[in-house]
Amino acid sequence: MADIIINVERVSKFFGEDQVLKEVSIQLERGKAYGIIGNNGSGKTVLFKCICGFMKPDKGIIEVEQRRIGIDVDFPENIGIIIETPGFLPHNTGFRNLQILASLRGSIQKADIIKTLEKVGLDPGMKKPVSKYSLGMRQRLGIAQAIMEDPQILILDEPFNGLDKHGVEDIRTIIIELKNQGKTIVLASHNSEDIRILCDTVFEMDAGIIKEVTVVENEEYHAGEKEEYQEAI
Repeated sequence: MADIIINVERVSKFFGEDQVLKEVSIQLERGKAYGIIGNNGSGKTVLFKCICGFMKPDKGIIEVEQRRIGIDVDFPENIGIIIETPGFLPHNTGFRNLQILASLRGSIQKADIIKTLEKVGLDPGMKKPVSKYSLGMRQRLGIAQAIMEDPQILILDEPFNGLDKHGVEDIRTIIIELKNQGKTIVLASHNSEDIRILCDTVFEMDAGIIKEVTVVENEEYHAGEKEEYQEAI
């Protein structure tokens, strides 16, 4: 029997009279990578926010690791998140921002933060405040924040925004490593190459409805050997 780690049953979400999610139902298995594609406004980000407990559905049930969001827990545990542009304290360094976040749960040490920053291609000793970071640097810091506590689930909404080609290769490699470690990954990307390389199953979302499911035959990925981006989905 499949090990379901995220269960979404008939979830609907309204903003006034606008129904953004329309009885969405998906089941995600532990240790697999899922892509969700769709145009802006299709409901992807709202679905992610509901799974993470940032928004409450008007109808339906969401369970993460068999715990109902909003009933058993307000926010799922053991989850790393990038949704929209990551927010940080602008006048602190990247290291200090992660140190403050890590202190909230006390599950990792200074050495873990240093290792994570190096993994995403940032200098842990850099004194530049986050307000001076480029968009790509902020995105790398956001990915570091998402993975630094070694979560079993990653919710990544457009994690490649602002990254140059080298940055995209770095982060793809990190995501593949995490996938190979048995993490469950849910990824939204406008780029068909990201989905093809990283995901086992793809959900197509349109106007708040899951319309189509596709099983992807992954190809082995080697950083630097892929062609430039294909046309985005």
